[in-house]
Amino acid sequence: MRQARVERQTKETQITAKIDLDGTGRYDVTTGIGFLDHMLEQLARHSLIDIELDCEGDLHIDGHHTTEDCGIVLGKAVANALGERAGIRRYGHAYIPMDETLTRCALDVSGRPYLIWKVEFSRDKLGEMDTELFREFFQAFAQHSGITLHLENLYGLNNHHIVESSFKALARALRQAVEIDPRLDGEVASTKGSLL
Repeated sequence: MRQARVERQTKETQITAKIDLDGTGRYDVTTGIGFLDHMLEQLARHSLIDIELDCEGDLHIDGHHTTEDCGIVLGKAVANALGERAGIRRYGHAYIPMDETLTRCALDVSGRPYLIWKVEFSRDKLGEMDTELFREFFQAFAQHSGITLHLENLYGLNNHHIVESSFKALARALRQAVEIDPRLDGEVASTKGSLL
């Protein structure tokens, strides 16, 4: 059972998350930030990873702690659900078009966290969410999941499309990378013998 439950309790946020890597893309997400909810729902639906997440954050200050901490908790949940990472395909990539926008994601579930972020916005906010916070989410997710994550918006005009295609690209690449490859017969896809 490749499932995990993670809690994070700080003075800034209280978060509980559950995931199932072998799910069907079901989601139940409440962060207090409508646009972030929408993006995490996209992440679940297009990765086929079931995600339940409930967050109460200090939104009276701003959305930073909520956004970053949701990335931390979901990253930890993915890492915990993967366990020894045995038998997974390890690598994933996706190109996601959304109208005038095209975004590319390539990732390695390597145990070595790293983020390359080549995504720019022409607006400061989408809904009530600061666009600068999207990088914070992806950084936290990569760091705590142990994933090398390269995300690049190749072109696009609409900021909503740029963000949404980024989350969908992560979702599709992640779906590919965490899938069990029967040809590996439970072995780790590394000459080192470990992805931790």
